[in-house]
Amino acid sequence: MPPKQSATLTEAELRIMDALWRKGSGTVQQVLDWLPSTLAYNSVLTTIRTLEKKGHVKHVKDGRAHVYEPAIGRQEATRSEIRHLVGRFFRNSHEALVLNILQDEAIDADELKSLRQMLERSDVK
Repeated sequence: MPPKQSATLTEAELRIMDALWRKGSGTVQQVLDWLPSTLAYNSVLTTIRTLEKKGHVKHVKDGRAHVYEPAIGRQEATRSEIRHLVGRFFRNSHEALVLNILQDEAIDADELKSLRQMLERSDVK
């Protein structure tokens, strides 16, 4: 039985999505050239095909080549990842997530002040 596909983006998938969000579209070879690490062509192709199965990437044919482009934007992907995180770790409580962030000792006073200002300005009802 094949492993279950992750609903979220793996690190490798995120690197490819970042490249496509920055550049817009490209062939597997172009995506490979945009990535900072030295990966095998087949690894990039397999990851792009997985992203396409997940609905994150689509392609158009350009002659014999497939040109891949994001099917979802960065903001949509970010929100999906946050929903997954909130559901998995915080029992679907956004409040619990925010409280966890606010209680994190790594947040400095300036960041806390900025968060408070954003919450005050927020028009979320």
